[in-house]
Amino acid sequence: MSDSPDLTNAASGLPAATPLTRAALEIDEHAATLGWDNPARLFALVDNAQMRKANPRLATQLGLDENPTGLTPVEQEEIPPGTELDRFLGTIAWPDGVVGCALVVERLMLPPGAESSRPKNATEQEINDWVATHPQRQEVRITAAVLRDGAREIALRLREKDSPREVLTGPDLVPNLTQALLSTFQ
Repeated sequence: MSDSPDLTNAASGLPAATPLTRAALEIDEHAATLGWDNPARLFALVDNAQMRKANPRLATQLGLDENPTGLTPVEQEEIPPGTELDRFLGTIAWPDGVVGCALVVERLMLPPGAESSRPKNATEQEINDWVATHPQRQEVRITAAVLRDGAREIALRLREKDSPREVLTGPDLVPNLTQALLSTFQ
């Protein structure tokens, strides 16, 4: 991934407000180059200033001198196929040099209000089937990013509006996912 200090908030065209937002958008752009229907991807987030101090030569090779206050995403090994995401996240322990992490997942989402037609007393499989066949379902790619201090950011891309200008951002778009990522630092 390239270091992109000029990343903008996709919805507004304004510069992304924080290093965490910029990292989430950079990871979203990276995922977009890979296309859809991909497995989940996990990233460590490293503070550029800390990296420059700890390993100036590597920081220069990575181009961190151009963005000294940002975060660099470092993609981790592939999540084993068939692994439940909740269980996998429960096995992660980050070293001290990692200031945050990010996860990219593709999911089906329903619009607000669709919950009212959810089948009562349905099993998890029945709910999954209901969502998969719901006429208002949307395929989305979610990039959730968090920092050890509790900061969180989401970049959400709809498959039908697959454009950098259409990416939604905000800290509270998928709170359960960001909370699961934060728990990897406990």
